[in-house]
Amino acid sequence: MLNIFRIAGDTSHLVSILILINTIQKSKSIAGISFKTQLLYSTVFITRYIDLTFRYISLYNTLMKLFFIGSSLYILYLMNYKYKSSETQRIDTFKIEYLLGGSFILGLIFTYDYSITEILWSFSLWLESVAILPQLFMLQRTGTAQNITTHYIFALGIYRALYIPNWLYRYFAEGRFDALAIFTGIVQTLVYSDFFWIYYNKVLKGLKFELPQ
Repeated sequence: MLNIFRIAGDTSHLVSILILINTIQKSKSIAGISFKTQLLYSTVFITRYIDLTFRYISLYNTLMKLFFIGSSLYILYLMNYKYKSSETQRIDTFKIEYLLGGSFILGLIFTYDYSITEILWSFSLWLESVAILPQLFMLQRTGTAQNITTHYIFALGIYRALYIPNWLYRYFAEGRFDALAIFTGIVQTLVYSDFFWIYYNKVLKGLKFELPQ
């Protein structure tokens, strides 16, 4: 069921992706953007929305799923073929194998049903909660970032944070409580917490985004 929190969260997610695509195309550069984070997000969308092949919920739901899968693959194309950068590869060194392996194990442990779709759904939630880490690791290595890149990360973080009240709303309105979605959403929001604080104190006050030394 749609509600104001889900719509706001989905809108923030759409905005973050459009910001990223527009940034890459206008600058003709992927400087400061983690390919590994984008690869993880593509994995999240493909594994989460595998039900597109056999389940129809609504036109809104279908279009959003298609957009997230399509846009994530398009971003990978831009980053790996059209604007590939050896400098970005040099600093984008986070070991995502640990994130993939850990998320898969947690997906097996914390799943509502041992079917392929449910395990992949659980896996995608855990992976999404940590997918931004390679991007934050890049920021840590460089110490600075363009404001447009920080806007993208901020919008992405707000999207998941808004899904927490969405699930709470659904509990009170529909009696549905998804503990796994709420917990992984909280984990993801906590991962962003330091970034949010620096964003508030720097970018929103017109200053350059710089990590404390």
